Amino acid sequence: MSVVIKADKVSKLYRLGVISSKTLSQDFNRFLARLRGKEDPYLKIGALNSRDIKNENDFVFALKDISFEINKGEIVGIIGKNGAGKSTLLKILSRVTTPSTGNLKVKGRIASLLEVGTGFHQELTGRENIYLNGSILGMSKKEITGKFDEIVDFSGVETYIDTPVKRYSSGMYVRLAFAVAAHLEPEILIVDEVLAVGDAEFQKKCLGKMQEVSSRDGRTILFVSHNMGAISSLCTSAILLEKGLLKSSGSTDNIISQYLTTENSLKPFQEFEDQDTDVYFKKIAIHSDKEESASNELDVRYPVTIKFSYKVKNFINGTSIAFSIYSKSGTKLFYSSVKIDELLENIDDKTGAHTAEVTIPGYFLTPGSYFINASLQIENIQMFDFKEGTLHFEIIESGTSLHKFKGKDIGLVLVDLEWKNSVYETAL
Repeated sequence: MSVVIKADKVSKLYRLGVISSKTLSQDFNRFLARLRGKEDPYLKIGALNSRDIKNENDFVFALKDISFEINKGEIVGIIGKNGAGKSTLLKILSRVTTPSTGNLKVKGRIASLLEVGTGFHQELTGRENIYLNGSILGMSKKEITGKFDEIVDFSGVETYIDTPVKRYSSGMYVRLAFAVAAHLEPEILIVDEVLAVGDAEFQKKCLGKMQEVSSRDGRTILFVSHNMGAISSLCTSAILLEKGLLKSSGSTDNIISQYLTTENSLKPFQEFEDQDTDVYFKKIAIHSDKEESASNELDVRYPVTIKFSYKVKNFINGTSIAFSIYSKSGTKLFYSSVKIDELLENIDDKTGAHTAEVTIPGYFLTPGSYFINASLQIENIQMFDFKEGTLHFEIIESGTSLHKFKGKDIGLVLVDLEWKNSVYETAL
């Protein structure tokens, strides 16, 4: 297969804070250093992009020495926690920004879905933006017209196609943007987490379309998502980024496994630094009701308790603690939330440190590997704190009849159902 994307030691450096120096003399000395081809005399470089520690350097590497090759027709998942450098890499590939150092070679036309609000002219209608995007990709008006009805039908925004896109909802915008990118036949399609804005049915439709254009037309797709289930089902290979570095690349299943079993996630608890926000997590821990201490190896027979320690600096009505349990493949098993108002209803001063706990019954999760995402938020309005893949744990079988089903698909959860028997004639 021919290589269509080749990155060779690509780095992206961003300056933190103000653009200029603190004094005119420092600005002048920096100017002289640049003229002489010398290093900035006041420069402090050396920090990778980490959200876990405070950075005191002037510059930070969003990406550092990234090298990889992608062949024609591959669907490549790009995986990593928030701040790992995924979006920066896609912006470099899309030529929205340039690398600070290193070389990047791309063969073919690129269509990108990076964030809601990019790629379309806000004052133009949906119809006009379809033709504009096609022209940018080098297509003739006749070619675009031939695809127009298919684009509108896929997006489902026919009623609003002659309305300026600035009046579209985020969901409508993404539907049209994806339809345009997928149908105007670029050789390379780049899709960021933006698809999460759409509803579940449309996301499924998009995943199917990406599979179709890759297998049928041999197009290359780069796909960023926190949904490991979507990555697993769609991608032929994956790249794992961590704090701006390329940690690993290879088969999708192996990369997902590495991502879900990082050093921090293997601990039965996680502790966090103070944050400059109204409410934030201080510690999250998991243990079996059979054991007092935290553990990430839990017996299938016993209830599992998750404790969320959090600090309220400024109490805001409607704030919720929420968490989701995911299987190793990234399938979300369930989501649960509770409003802090309810937890603290008998407490006058609701600021300070608190611990909320929730219990999952025994014989509910099947033996296997799981991970937790947790958040403090006003649902659909404001996110105060989000911990992605914060804990990884194993449900193990020990001395139950479940060992008979080892290697067989017994579903995602165990359910204790009540069975009854009756005589056949009376049962009808």
